[in-house]
Amino acid sequence: MGQCNSIDEVLTRLEEQQYLADRSLATAIFLCIKLERPLLIEGEPGVGKTAVAQALAKIFDVPLIRLQCYEGIDRESALYEWNYPKQLLTIRMQENSWRSHETMELSLYQEEFLLRRPLFDALRPRGPAPVLLIDEIDRSDDEFEAFLLEILSEFQITIPELGTIKAKEKPFVVLTSNRTRDVHDALKRRCIYHWLDYPSFERELAIVRMKVPGLDARLAEDIVRYVEGLRQHPFDKRPGLAETLDWAKALEVLLVNQLNAQLIEETIGCLLKDRDDLMMLQSGNSLNLMERILREIEDHDGAST
Repeated sequence: MGQCNSIDEVLTRLEEQQYLADRSLATAIFLCIKLERPLLIEGEPGVGKTAVAQALAKIFDVPLIRLQCYEGIDRESALYEWNYPKQLLTIRMQENSWRSHETMELSLYQEEFLLRRPLFDALRPRGPAPVLLIDEIDRSDDEFEAFLLEILSEFQITIPELGTIKAKEKPFVVLTSNRTRDVHDALKRRCIYHWLDYPSFERELAIVRMKVPGLDARLAEDIVRYVEGLRQHPFDKRPGLAETLDWAKALEVLLVNQLNAQLIEETIGCLLKDRDDLMMLQSGNSLNLMERILREIEDHDGAST
């Protein structure tokens, strides 16, 4: 696992990778490094959870191995499968050379016949210990969560035909959750927990300026203020930081330097990705909200000049 000698160093190195973290997140990462514990990050979609693992892989200069969870994911999909076609071919090529059935089994059930999946690759990497990202763990089921407990506590796996395989060097593990369901306490106890909220206005503005440096400075402020205003409305999928950046990049491409109602309507698909949310935005109350946010932006811009 990579090293950082202080919380301030974590903050600095994250910023070097264009990830602006607050001190609480940097503290959680620092503790995970020192205590060799997994990091469980929960938060709304689009707030930058996955990007933490991506930034850490760059900081440590190691591969990022990603296991994307989904409903029905199982042990074989995440860990390994036996390469049956290769085993069958080997049997046909060497069937006259084996002296017994036991000898054949011993020869066929070796690591060379495994199809390596993300978890196996993380414990037995071909290079340095990676950053392992277990993304959206809340989409998996209880059985898969239980299966992960041995890996997260002992950093080892048990393969019936081969025995126990233990990591020579522990990977840095990041788990993310959008809270579509509660993650069980047994898993949480093995991790250091961090709730990643929407960034403050100042941090989100700094991120927009860092990621979209060619954007007009006043427009960048207006974008962040407008998105903050939308988040106050009970949409099913409120726009996250990812949507803010998408919108900023789109407006830069369109060569605009000022928000207006028509422009917002034409580009709203960068911010809202749900049909019901779009219909809600078109209702009377939401239109009043849009107008109010625009007036607030105009009043703020006028006061700043």
